[in-house]
Formats: sequence, structure tokens, C-alpha cells
Amino acid sequence: MLLLAPITPSATAAPTPLRVVAQEGTEPKFIPAGIGRVVGLCVDLFRAIERVEPNVVFVGDQQWLPLLRAHSELATHQHDALCAVQRTDERARQYIFLDPPLFQLRYQLIARADDTVVINNWDDVRKLGSKGVILTNRGYVTPEMLERIGGLQVDPSATSPAMNLQKLIAGRGRFFLHRAPGMQGFVERAGASQRVKILPTVLITTDVYMAMGTHVDPAVRLRVQRAIEQLEKSGEMTRLLKKWD
Repeated sequence: MLLLAPITPSATAAPTPLRVVAQEGTEPKFIPAGIGRVVGLCVDLFRAIERVEPNVVFVGDQQWLPLLRAHSELATHQHDALCAVQRTDERARQYIFLDPPLFQLRYQLIARADDTVVINNWDDVRKLGSKGVILTNRGYVTPEMLERIGGLQVDPSATSPAMNLQKLIAGRGRFFLHRAPGMQGFVERAGASQRVKILPTVLITTDVYMAMGTHVDPAVRLRVQRAIEQLEKSGEMTRLLKKWD
């Protein structure tokens, strides 16, 4: 199989900076690791792309921004890229999505630890009626996804996964729909391992991509895309996913 070589920068060219942010509430993409320090899958991915393609450098991944604002500022060209974004029709009109996908999200339900419910599919949730309220996050894609599925009781009022986990524990919903990779780590970091459980059935899968602003030079977008292709072919993407799952 032919491997694409990185585009070699000239001896005098400075790397092209690509402005990014750490998106709040998106573990394991971005995880707080003390004052002024952010780690996570996307931080590692930015560094891996820079190693493969030294003519680009991602700047800003140590600065937090609410998810909705991060999307808005990419659309208005205040930033240049967003890591691991689901493609929607609206977003496809605002950003450029780079193929191949970075990885796949797996959506599962989290329930309280003492809940004996068994969920094999969405019909099992529908049958619960008002006793099957699903907590989701405002500003995320999940409320739209559940609306398309139909027939479900959904509460999309919380603004962060941590808030929904606390609502679940407090009995203000039967389930919390969240996504892997990184779901178990999220529960453990929240100190909730003994209070909730992740139900085993994967109910939704969806790909996520590197999204770039329409204003970014196509030649720069190509450099990033080729770097992602190399990381996929070399197995580095798989290694990063295992690290943060």
C-alpha cells in the first residue's frame, strides 16, 4: 500500500499556525489536568499531526472555551479547526470536514447503579414512557439525534456532561446518553463509579472528523488531511484511542 510522504517545508518557512481551543465538556478529547494544563485525545492528536507534518502547528489547545462558542467561532473564522466533530448538514455548510474520519463514537446509556432495567434497543426505552427520561446536553448533537429517532422522553436542559451525571444520580432522569471512547474514565473522574453504571448496549454509532474553517488555505487543509491519513495507516490513531478509551 502506498504511503503518502509528508510535504517537506522549506528551510526558511515558518510552520503555519492553526488556531484551536479546548472544548469544554468533551472528555476524553480535552481533559483538565491542573491549573493551566489540558490533556486528552485531541491534544495528543494535534501533536501527532505536527510530527507527521511539521509545516503546521496547532495553537490554543490549552485554552478552554464552551462548546457552542467554539463552534460559533470556527464558523466566523476566529479559529481555524475543531477536533473530532460530528458532521451535520448545518455544519457542512459552515466548515470543511476532512476525510478520513478520526474515529467512531459509540453512544450508550448510563443508569443509576441500583437500576435493574434491561435495554436492548430504543423500543425498550419507549416502553418506559415517562419513566424512561433520557438526559442529554444542550448544544450537543445528541438532542437532534434523539429527535430523529422519535418517541423518546428527552431532557436536553443541562449544559455539561458533569451536570447530567449529577442529575441522573439525583433521580432527575432515568438515563444519561453519553459516548465512548472515554466514558468509563469520565465516570471515574467524577467519583461516580459506585453510583452509576454504563449499560452495555451500543445504541448509536457515528463518525467524527477534523473540521476546518472555510477560510483556511486549501494547501494547508491538504497537509492536515494527509497527516491524518498517515496516522490512520500507521496505527497511531488506534493507539491514541486505546490510550484514552
